[in-house]
Amino acid sequence: MKYLILIIAFLPVCSIAQDITTKTDKDFSNMIDSYLSYTVPLISVEDLSEIKDNVILLDAREPEEYKVSHIPGAQNIGYDNPDKALIQSLDKSKTVVVYCSIGYRSEKIGEVLQEEGFKNVLNLYGSIFEWVNQGLSIEDMHDMETKSIHTYDKKWGKWMMNKNYKKVN
Repeated sequence: MKYLILIIAFLPVCSIAQDITTKTDKDFSNMIDSYLSYTVPLISVEDLSEIKDNVILLDAREPEEYKVSHIPGAQNIGYDNPDKALIQSLDKSKTVVVYCSIGYRSEKIGEVLQEEGFKNVLNLYGSIFEWVNQGLSIEDMHDMETKSIHTYDKKWGKWMMNKNYKKVN
């Protein structure tokens, strides 16, 4: 009986914690949705984690962000000055997944790739922040696993919610 009372007393706390997590997830999704034009089809973190070894993975953040951390296997294409040589070297028949911090810059680079004739370009929904928020690993410029992530700036850094990672900006 004592344990039953303890469990019943603890249930509201669990419910509140779940509501906070759900609200934060909804806020993140709403923020992402407000920035995307949906010109590039989306792929979820879950789906990418299953096929990652069979796609070309491009990081559309700036080189200084990429050096701090990136998704394993990703190549840095950049955003302000996309790497044209990299674009020309890629196989246009392969699936290309592009990501950035939350998905805006990667969508714009995805549009560039589509204009260059790539047929199967996908944008990672929630990008590297969602990847890390779901507990998936990232690596530094030496291809070593890291717990640091470049959050662009403090405004965007609030969306990187996994407390196991150090925010760098």
